[in-house]
Amino acid sequence: MDIGWLTRQAMSPSRTTSPEAPAVSFEGGPTWTYRELHHKVNQYANALLAMGVGPGDRVGILMQNAIEYLAIYLAVARCRAIAVRINFRLVAEELSFILHDAAPAVLCLDGATVKTVATLASALSVGRTIVRAPSDDIPAWAEGWDVLDQGSAEEPHVHRPSADDPAMLMYTSGTTGRPKGALWSHDNLLWFAAMQRMRWALGPETAALMTGPMYHVGAIEDVGLATLLAGGHVILMQSRQFDIQRALTSIETHRVTDAVLFPFMIYSLLHQPEDWGEAMHTVRHIYSGGDPVLPWATAELSRRMPHTVLTQVYGLTEGTPIITSLDGEPLRSSSVGTPLPLAEVRVMDDENQPCPIGEVGEIWTHSPVVALRYWNSPEATSETFRDGWCRTGDLGYIDDAGYLYVVGRKKDMIRSGGENVYPAEIEDVLMRHPGVQEVAVIGVPDAAYLEAVCAIIVRAPDQDLDVDGIVAYCRQHLASYKKPRHVLFVAELPRTPSGKVQKQLLRERWQDPQTMRVSSERLDPGHR
Repeated sequence: MDIGWLTRQAMSPSRTTSPEAPAVSFEGGPTWTYRELHHKVNQYANALLAMGVGPGDRVGILMQNAIEYLAIYLAVARCRAIAVRINFRLVAEELSFILHDAAPAVLCLDGATVKTVATLASALSVGRTIVRAPSDDIPAWAEGWDVLDQGSAEEPHVHRPSADDPAMLMYTSGTTGRPKGALWSHDNLLWFAAMQRMRWALGPETAALMTGPMYHVGAIEDVGLATLLAGGHVILMQSRQFDIQRALTSIETHRVTDAVLFPFMIYSLLHQPEDWGEAMHTVRHIYSGGDPVLPWATAELSRRMPHTVLTQVYGLTEGTPIITSLDGEPLRSSSVGTPLPLAEVRVMDDENQPCPIGEVGEIWTHSPVVALRYWNSPEATSETFRDGWCRTGDLGYIDDAGYLYVVGRKKDMIRSGGENVYPAEIEDVLMRHPGVQEVAVIGVPDAAYLEAVCAIIVRAPDQDLDVDGIVAYCRQHLASYKKPRHVLFVAELPRTPSGKVQKQLLRERWQDPQTMRVSSERLDPGHR
């Protein structure tokens, strides 16, 4: 089976989904039925085949969110080619690495990304470049989108993909070093959709709001493809400058039942006046990930929306984007939940042996959605993928009821004075302080202790925090060796598009002891 089934099933005589049912809508724009989406996918696929795109070829998609994005993604897969969805926020140097690594035969752009690629065009070996933009904005080295729209809407006259054919190449957000391309098969995609549908009982009545950028799994594969599998309706939002009022408008217009809202979006929602009108009355399920939703927000959401389940998810692109989920259950709010159907989680020690219940180790994942491999990275592949399992690099433990708890990244663990210090534990304590809006804890070099704990804090509005106050607060809640020896106050924390704090950037900035002395308020050794 291939992911073309998601639209093809509505056209079958034995269909369970009406071809006239809404399949996908775009914020403030058109709605395509399953018939229209299927025909558009065929048009694009036939056009790509006419260009010579075939099995294993890569087609880059460097575009902001659009209804056409979903169609070109599915069309590439229909050709047995590989869709490379690329982060439009990357600068030229970062794009150059991905484009040379993936070497796409065709590159699809829009008006917003042409200028960045123009600086690279002469150095790239892309066969053809297609731009979705007004004709006046299409450069001489590219073609207009009409070359795709002119394809035949008939079923392409080529073999359908096999289940194990690669379909999608997605580069990780690069929290450590260069991004790596995780290669997914058709099997990966369909199983992931099926696992979610089983977990959350999605059906034809599901109307799912997707709020993230479509180069990310959180805007298509998470909930979106599962909704199409169920014959439901996917609503896509614009990919820049998220605004909660626009989201509420989309929710009300399309009577959304399921919404993907990242934590900052939930906070924005809860800071709105209590009267949301009719908008949120239809929402039965909110999915969130990237960072945990703060306890005050889960409590307020439960109070204001008692009919809605908040699901917090955990996973990673190469090892199953949603491997576990916590569906409500406020008494276990510090957990990331239990595995989805057909998924397994282990916690392993440094000798690759299972850890006892409650003991911290590295989280390993196993499911039909573990990526095939990393693209052009055999060493990283052998290090990360073991006998069908994915080594996540995250540290955690499993309790006696089978719930998984994540305590941080293995590379983030701080080794201070012979003790293992987990940043997530300190961050959890500091986030309870009313004056702390955001915090990231890292290890910095220390002559006496090897590494010292450094807390990097964004103050809450109108709060006057100082180092002594932070240390005193930590002293009340943490063992002495876990207290920060450095406290920095910053305006914002660097984040990936999926919302994760980029701790490697913080470590790079604050590794120089001289910089620490100049730029931070340093505590004397007596504070330890």
